[in-house]
Amino acid sequence: MSDPTSTPSGLRESDLLDDPVEQFRAWFEAARATGMKEPTAVTLATADPRGRPSARTVLLKGYGAEGFRFFTNYDSRKGRELAANPHAALLLFWPALDRQIRLEGPVERLSPEDSDAYFASRPRGSRLGALASDQSHPLESREALEARLEELHRLYPDDDQPIPRPPHWGGFRLQPESFEFWQAGAARLHDRFVYRREEGGAWVKERLAP
Repeated sequence: MSDPTSTPSGLRESDLLDDPVEQFRAWFEAARATGMKEPTAVTLATADPRGRPSARTVLLKGYGAEGFRFFTNYDSRKGRELAANPHAALLLFWPALDRQIRLEGPVERLSPEDSDAYFASRPRGSRLGALASDQSHPLESREALEARLEELHRLYPDDDQPIPRPPHWGGFRLQPESFEFWQAGAARLHDRFVYRREEGGAWVKERLAP
């Protein structure tokens, strides 16, 4: 079988691993190996209860058979939409490799313990920023935000002082029901393969027209 971390001139089904999570891992590690600035940047698409979509970039903070994790403010637009319609799509695009991966599936919140653990691992400034920002809500001015942040610096002056995770901030996990692996091809004849989960948990893959 061809090396799944290489950049082939044409992607064949025999180049792909049977497990889409392991295929994701191979492509993700290849993206990291390029030295690109942020291989974890992923477009998160959500929709409100009326089906109106919105999208934004978040950072992928872990993945595996249990799902794909990201963190945000639960009261942000994406947080509110996921609460009302707990399904989403993720898109990773790596121009240096001419590759993209799409994932779709249901989303659930991580446990408070998992969110606490990740929050505690963040840089101090990021933790204070999460406390300072009422994400996606109207803001009086930049000065008001900076004043709130300065107040928090005074409240938590020591670098090693514990900063509590705000209850409105935490993690989500998307459990993919489908993966699509896309490799750019000549004359726009791109290679696309989709994995879909069957009843019983087995994955099947098929080629799609570009």
